[in-house]
Amino acid sequence: MLRPASQAELFSAAASSIIERRSGRGLEGLPPRYENVLRLGGEREPGEGFHLIDTTMMYAPRSGGVKRYLMAKRAWLARRRRDIDHTLVVPGARTRAEAEGVVSISAARLPFGNGYRMPASLTKWETVLRILEPDVIEAGDVFVPGHAALYAGEALGVPVVGFCHTDAAALAALHFGEWAEAPTFSFWAQAYQRFDHVVAPSRHMAGRLAEAGVTRMSIQQLGVDTDLFHPARGDRARLIRRLGLPANTRLLVFAGRPAREKNIESMVAAVERLGAPYRLLLVGAGKDVTWSPRVISLDFERDPVRLAGLLASCDAALHANENEIFGLFVLEAMAAGLPVVGSRRGGVGELIDETVGQPADNVEPAGLAEAIDALFRRDLSAVSAAARRRAETRHGWDATFEALTGLYERLIDGRAVESLALTA
Repeated sequence: MLRPASQAELFSAAASSIIERRSGRGLEGLPPRYENVLRLGGEREPGEGFHLIDTTMMYAPRSGGVKRYLMAKRAWLARRRRDIDHTLVVPGARTRAEAEGVVSISAARLPFGNGYRMPASLTKWETVLRILEPDVIEAGDVFVPGHAALYAGEALGVPVVGFCHTDAAALAALHFGEWAEAPTFSFWAQAYQRFDHVVAPSRHMAGRLAEAGVTRMSIQQLGVDTDLFHPARGDRARLIRRLGLPANTRLLVFAGRPAREKNIESMVAAVERLGAPYRLLLVGAGKDVTWSPRVISLDFERDPVRLAGLLASCDAALHANENEIFGLFVLEAMAAGLPVVGSRRGGVGELIDETVGQPADNVEPAGLAEAIDALFRRDLSAVSAAARRRAETRHGWDATFEALTGLYERLIDGRAVESLALTA
């Protein structure tokens, strides 16, 4: 079966594109195709806030955590910081203003890429960023958009922040073999060293960036909408009936892409190992794949309210990527009142402990099965309540975006930013 392109494969193709185009980089004129983009420009009086651009290629109809972070940021800015103009610059079928505050740049759609597009023109991307005249740019990758942000920031004299959403070197090793890790790490490290400031979403990721020689860096955990993801949205009895399951089912859930690094096979094997009454619900992770009689696969859920209801209707969440740099799904599950079984390592290990779930010693099937069994031997209602409290008290989006907007303001004003200052 043809599988979707992985983030590692996207990185490899994008890195090649950047290397091929570096020598010929130059700013084009402003042909007619940019007129639609120019209409977004507006005059701002001194002291009236600033213009923030977020740009990334990790944005598609079915993309995951990066897009959810950007959408949450847009919503928060609209509510809390109306003085900040926010523009998203992302891949699309054509170069145009898609909607208020959203600009797409034409990029070829990847075959079997789950809707992702591969930006190929560094010049085109830089041109659009320069036309939009930002006061600060945040790049969500070091692919073509990230490099274009660096060049545009240099040309305009504005700061550029790199938000490290992906450990490209670890992904390259997983997908292509250990031989791919060193060259990918070198490319990745050189790119992040060039940003005015780098934001890591976890201590795990900050450690990797420090290994890469990045010094201008802060840690800022991501957040969750605790009103959207809420236990009150759950209807367990209805979901059990819908899925045709016995009432005594112990229903675990994972929502995410069917990428290799998500380690779905290990989750499936763990539930098979446990047998009845355990079942695993996969949301978005391979609807058309027959995993096992113990697994139910649902399609990607575009509606966040419906997704929140699905999570809140299950008994526990399961996560098996020990190299996850953060894990937004884990926070969403906790906010929905689910205890989480996940790795002690990586970003997930920084979010969960025995209070809010059951850390697994390893993410092999036996290790996951042991942790799942241990969780269900405990007072599940107490752990569920603790998970919800943890999400409410530590992981609201307000703290994340207040810290980030403060960082943008200090960089725009030319003030020094202390490394690792944005700890959550």
